[in-house]
Amino acid sequence: MLVIVAPGQGAQTPGFLTPWLEDTTFASRFEWLSTVADLDLAHYGTEADAETIRDTRIAQPLLVATGLIAALELFPHPADAFSQIGAVAGHSVGEIAAAAGARAITAEQAMVLVRERGNAMAEASAVTPTGMTAVLGGDRDEVLAALAAQGLTAANDNGPGQIVAAGTLEQLQALADEPPAKARLIPLSVAGAFHTEHMAQAVGRMATLARSVSTHDPRTPVISNRDGQIVHDGREVIARIVGQIARPVRWDLCMETMSDLGVTGILEMPPAGTLVGIAKRALPGVETFALKTPDQLDDARAFCAKHGEASMIETTPTWMMVVSPMKGTFHRDAEAAEVGILAPGATLGDVASSRDRAAIHAPHGGQVVEWLVEDGDLVSPGQPLVRLHPEGAA
Repeated sequence: MLVIVAPGQGAQTPGFLTPWLEDTTFASRFEWLSTVADLDLAHYGTEADAETIRDTRIAQPLLVATGLIAALELFPHPADAFSQIGAVAGHSVGEIAAAAGARAITAEQAMVLVRERGNAMAEASAVTPTGMTAVLGGDRDEVLAALAAQGLTAANDNGPGQIVAAGTLEQLQALADEPPAKARLIPLSVAGAFHTEHMAQAVGRMATLARSVSTHDPRTPVISNRDGQIVHDGREVIARIVGQIARPVRWDLCMETMSDLGVTGILEMPPAGTLVGIAKRALPGVETFALKTPDQLDDARAFCAKHGEASMIETTPTWMMVVSPMKGTFHRDAEAAEVGILAPGATLGDVASSRDRAAIHAPHGGQVVEWLVEDGDLVSPGQPLVRLHPEGAA
């Protein structure tokens, strides 16, 4: 099982794009996305200094554009990608790249969304001086207690031994003055307290824009930052990306889902390194590949071929699937079990685990062709639950 992941803000470094732009095809595609974003991203990725590309309005479009074009270099024929990738995930703004890679939205829609996301988050950051600090090591409960004592948010929960605190600069300084035992604090090169209440005004702006975005159900399961659940409804993918601006990133739960899926290989898109580093600690035995420069592309393709297999979701014009968002026990709704045609949004039941319970709906409705699981069955993330024939289809 191969999972492709896209990094979030803070992964960028000065000049990281230089070797990629030596390829004329990459450069022309990158120029197109730069035009959509209305930014000279080639300049920012090759010549700008660290402080300049720290700007949220620059960093976010730069990261998403790089991930999207690098994906086309890795998989020149998109059909090859869908036959190998089991799931995709992105950390924070990387979710936009993941959504476009899974074909929930187009690359152009992704660039408009990330441009406006960066602008909205920069405006929200300007209201109050805020920031983020990585807390490495220490006892998890003690770290969380220390954050709570200073009024800070655990904005990124990246797995064992890595939590990112976010809040005002005064709150972060107070944490630095009284750090948790056996923990190391590293201030991050970001411009605000992302994924906290300080970003609430950005959520409102993005929610308004998102209502006009046309979506498709993703061709590949998308693992959500909110709770690690598999999302296979295009509208929900976008809604979660918008809401996540002011909600903590639960990358720990994303990795838990990867483990449940049976991942054997994780490839991180450029500028790579951060997420595979986390995976090496949290998912021992899983092979990783950090795609940093174009001279690695042949090795990266070999890595994908070694671990690749198509996801359990098979998208065709005739059939539609409703899939499980997570690992757990499926409980079928009694009414849904008796009807032959499901209305759009109909409840199918839920999946329950020791951690959570998720309601299952049929977003588009349709005629029930076949239940693929029974009431009480154990299911995996992304496992098809029912096969539907869309109403009105020939």
